[in-house]
Amino acid sequence: MNSIKYLRYHWFDLAIFLVIVLTGTLYITQPSGMTLLLWLSLGSLFLHQIEEWRYPGYFPGMLNTALFSSDIPDRYPLNANSGMIVNVFFGWGSYVLAALFWRQAIWLAIATILVSIGNIFAHTIIFNIKGKTLYNPGLVTSWLFFAPIVYFFFNLVISQNLAIPADWILGIVLGAALNYFGVYKSILWLSDKNTPYIFPSRFLLLNKKND
Repeated sequence: MNSIKYLRYHWFDLAIFLVIVLTGTLYITQPSGMTLLLWLSLGSLFLHQIEEWRYPGYFPGMLNTALFSSDIPDRYPLNANSGMIVNVFFGWGSYVLAALFWRQAIWLAIATILVSIGNIFAHTIIFNIKGKTLYNPGLVTSWLFFAPIVYFFFNLVISQNLAIPADWILGIVLGAALNYFGVYKSILWLSDKNTPYIFPSRFLLLNKKND
């Protein structure tokens, strides 16, 4: 139980270790094409989460304040437990499966790329408009890593005819479901104003830390 408690507040630190392991593994195995791209997509997700949750790391408080106008942004609606579930279970899980099984299920890869697109849109447009800011944690990695991977992914799928119409339909539907149900609705379903999984002050907006 203590290990689960620790992970709720440090799963993103594990992502730092996983980036190093992934980099070393790709260097040794030297995959190419779509396989390389989708493992890089997973790595980009790790780096994105590190920006959101570790440095500068105040994404949870920003999300609760800017998107949900919460008066208790240290716990509602996003809390440490739901943050771990959404990012590790839905995030890591779907991106790993896409990298492993894209040959059998290119639609799953399409779905994860739509999650990356969702992050680009949310961090660039939604969070900055709602929060009245020019930057929010996750914005830099969205454009530095997600954006080029999205471009090369679609270029590769289209140029090599890797997907049939059914793959596109299934991928788009699943991608929309992951963005809406796997992220947005999961945060609401797992919300609890009396949750014990409270964020320490470093996870909150900079201008809220001393309130």
